Amino acid sequence: MKNTYKIKTIVTLCSLFCLVSCEKYIDTDLPYNQIGTEEVFSDASSANAALAGLYAELWSSSIISGDVSGSAAILGTYTDDLTCYAVYIQNGMVDLYNNAHISSNTIVYNLWSKAYKHIYYTNSIIKGVSESETISQTNKDRLIGEAVVLRSLLYYNLSQIFDEIPYTISTDYTYNSQLKKISKEELLAHLEEDISSVLNGLNDQYANQERIFVNRKVGELLLAKIYLLEQKWANAEGLLLGIIQSPLYAFETDITKVFLKTGKHILWQLKPANTTDATKEYLLFNFTTSIPTSFALSESLVNSFELTDLRKQNWILPAVISQKTYYRPMKYKNPTNSNSTENSVVFRLEEVYLLYAETLVRQNRTEDAKIWIDKLRQRAGLSTLPSGLSQTAMFSKIEEEWRHEFFAEMGHRFFDLKRLDMMNKIAVSKLNWKSFHSSFPIPERELIINPNLKPQNNGY
Repeated sequence: MKNTYKIKTIVTLCSLFCLVSCEKYIDTDLPYNQIGTEEVFSDASSANAALAGLYAELWSSSIISGDVSGSAAILGTYTDDLTCYAVYIQNGMVDLYNNAHISSNTIVYNLWSKAYKHIYYTNSIIKGVSESETISQTNKDRLIGEAVVLRSLLYYNLSQIFDEIPYTISTDYTYNSQLKKISKEELLAHLEEDISSVLNGLNDQYANQERIFVNRKVGELLLAKIYLLEQKWANAEGLLLGIIQSPLYAFETDITKVFLKTGKHILWQLKPANTTDATKEYLLFNFTTSIPTSFALSESLVNSFELTDLRKQNWILPAVISQKTYYRPMKYKNPTNSNSTENSVVFRLEEVYLLYAETLVRQNRTEDAKIWIDKLRQRAGLSTLPSGLSQTAMFSKIEEEWRHEFFAEMGHRFFDLKRLDMMNKIAVSKLNWKSFHSSFPIPERELIINPNLKPQNNGY
């Protein structure tokens, strides 16, 4: 009973620590010892509880959360997958939807500040575990490995959204308050080194059967994505093939079961706070009889599907409201108090297949790539691709598959177009789109507080 109370106390302390409002990410004016370092990291169970608090934060409100604070909503409406129906508030989501945002946009600021708050949290966990004299080396390696992978994912997403950003592994307030931006190349080198250094301390086997904690393969997937941006095609290919061949994973052939939490195609997912809670994605798009007040799928997206595509038939729900048809994402189907089968999927095997196809096409192996794209198309009830497609044509087909497979998931549209150097596609359906919109502005409040973050991104 005493140990249970201790863990609950630690989780509460860590949650409060992470929820503190920050004027900027480095202004989390909390000396590290204020979260009770010696107690929190006195043994593996208490350190596990601290790490569980971070996972809970990522589910609750973060760059990978499924609600309005996450990249699925923000980047989906910023690109061309979602139409925003929110009530207009200056410098908010509607401005992002209209590609009319400025550096004082509150959504942009919140995206930045929350991500860096969570980075600070990971750095605190890494520091506390590293300095503990009572946690075994095996547990240290695992705890630090998970925290580093999570931190690297946060940095990876931030870098894709903002381009040049500051990087720190420190919890020192004075040091962090004067950070400068580094180039994307420098950041990717840091992330490659960080993840590579902890992979041996992570296990392939999951700590929980629902796969709600990252394992070694999640780290390898993120490292492969970094290799892709570094144009290290062979390195990425090797890691992705290793995931595909792992007995842990199996391709889900039934389109209706892709978002069930028991699937062996899932690499990592976030679990709702309570047992029967709906996923945040379900709640975000929850409209059927009244006009949506947040988001619906764009006509551009809906019209891009082939009519026979089973993804359109199973993952999109048309709703006729006041004689107008709106399209609701229905990948997640269970409402609150009725959800026992769905978690929020972060990574699934289909992403590995398409990334693997990209690496092969980059190496002019288009026929080899075709095999993996066809697996998704055949599951969706579509014909296989024709043989003999050029490298350019194959990239076009890959882009289509990314959009149709991963709409309304984890900001995929933005990240995939950016990696494929196809951001100009957004201008076809969004008239305000400019080339500099491929990155967000550095939040104005951050530039005022820390002038070392200047210059502002081009166009803002």
